[in-house]
Amino acid sequence: MRKTIDLEDREIAREMMGVGDSHLRRVKEALGVTVISRNEKLQLEGSDDAVERAARAFLAMQRIVRKTQKLQLADVDRILDAVEEDHSDNQVDDAGLVGHPGHPRKSKEAGERPLAGRVHPMTTGQERYIAAMKKHDIVFAVGPAGCGKTYLAVAAAIEALSKNQVNRIVLVRPAVEAGEHLGFLPGDLQEKVNPYLRPLYDALHDMLNPHQVARFSEKGVIEIAPLAFMRGRTLNSAFVILDEAQNTTPKQMKMFLTRLGRDAKTVITGDITQVDLPDGDLSGLTQAMKILKDVEGVSFVSLEKQDIVRHPLVQRIVQAYDKYEA
Repeated sequence: MRKTIDLEDREIAREMMGVGDSHLRRVKEALGVTVISRNEKLQLEGSDDAVERAARAFLAMQRIVRKTQKLQLADVDRILDAVEEDHSDNQVDDAGLVGHPGHPRKSKEAGERPLAGRVHPMTTGQERYIAAMKKHDIVFAVGPAGCGKTYLAVAAAIEALSKNQVNRIVLVRPAVEAGEHLGFLPGDLQEKVNPYLRPLYDALHDMLNPHQVARFSEKGVIEIAPLAFMRGRTLNSAFVILDEAQNTTPKQMKMFLTRLGRDAKTVITGDITQVDLPDGDLSGLTQAMKILKDVEGVSFVSLEKQDIVRHPLVQRIVQAYDKYEA
């Protein structure tokens, strides 16, 4: 099968090809198709399936170049991942994200496109949370377990990455027992902290396939790290999420908040009723809520028991504990 794609002009063609035709080679290797570039046109040759997939990939790449005048290798990889996972009833959008069966996209008539192409707010509190993340560069989300604090933040980060609003996602969590207790766990440092970071991996794997997570992690597009690794860094063009922030100390919280670089967004999530710090230690999240409450550009969202969207028993468990502790 043969197919020709018109690239419109020389500038679009140059950006789509990549430096030294790197983007072109990536498509050829991934899809097993022959691609010949000539006079701002692409001629695709190969099996019917390979040519159709390559055509969808190049058209998605072309839409990104039209919108942003730039195309990065990470964009090409996202699109190829989506094309490789694509089925007949899925669509590849500009971001390379796929609407999977069982997670249908909302139509334009039905309302705004859901986060990451598939995640919908289920409560009014979650709607306020999503609106705050879109409007503000620093958002604090405080609420009980199961109300979607981390899940929606990860979805918003993937959405921002897919729209080229940021270049990478950085997911951070404090390892509360980062002192002597970690030393008793087997393995190197990364293996020791992985159990603390597992919830972030769980959220990612719920929205991206394992191949995408592995590829993005390998290329540094997605980074998951303990809070201690943030010192001294400046995070530019990144969507940064600090999870379980109630377990930070005031010094750690200040250190984290001052990592924010140009064109970056930060979401801090936590539950002030589940502080695991040693007795008597002040939570950095609790202190930050008092210090930053009147700072322009910083948004605070409080989620409540009615926003819990896990198993129905979780809401009852939280209510029972609240009643007992009261």
